[in-house]
Amino acid sequence: MNESARGVLFDVDGTLVDTNYLHAVSWWEALRQNGYTVPMARIHRAIGMGSDKLVDHLLGTDRDRGSDDTMRGAHLALYATYWERLRPLPGAADLLRACADRGLRVVLASSASKKELGVLRSVLDADAAIHATTSKDDVGTSKPDPDIIAVALQAGGLAGDHALLVGDSVWDVQAAARAGIICIGVTCGGTSAAELREAGAVEVYDDPAALCANLDRSAIAKIAR
Repeated sequence: MNESARGVLFDVDGTLVDTNYLHAVSWWEALRQNGYTVPMARIHRAIGMGSDKLVDHLLGTDRDRGSDDTMRGAHLALYATYWERLRPLPGAADLLRACADRGLRVVLASSASKKELGVLRSVLDADAAIHATTSKDDVGTSKPDPDIIAVALQAGGLAGDHALLVGDSVWDVQAAARAGIICIGVTCGGTSAAELREAGAVEVYDDPAALCANLDRSAIAKIAR
């Protein structure tokens, strides 16, 4: 670890790439195919958790888990049909480049699989600004557990007091807090500013473009000093 290195961890789904509602639709259909009817609003609020925790959160833990792998596979197959149409959220690549230009290490801290993360990186088209990445394949447990944050800090060679997370869900904010770092929230994933602040986000912006426009007045600027 380089004790002088400073950086920003970024969630990807719903924070940098516009995927959250596609995940919600795909989970809704995957659950329906296996006999479960879950309101899509409930599903949306669970997006940001790892798939294992999401299914438990939506269906409870006192159930037959025999169809869990089938549901996760169905979700992935349904979601993959959107991959060629995915788009970055406003200002996503500009924000990554602006952070890198200020000497900050940019680390993608995603709950996606390595394959999904490869797709998301191609959508962002900002590889030159990205110092390191992590995926769910690198950790034992998913958000809101802090493992992904801890591994992302390690991948970036960062100490917790020299880094923060940018995320779009309460699960991101909770994972950051459990890992001992602060979190900036963005509402472009569909979670309100009030919910993000209540979860503990230190600042909230509409989207990456809004954060980028205010970068030198944000908590990121304090990290960069």
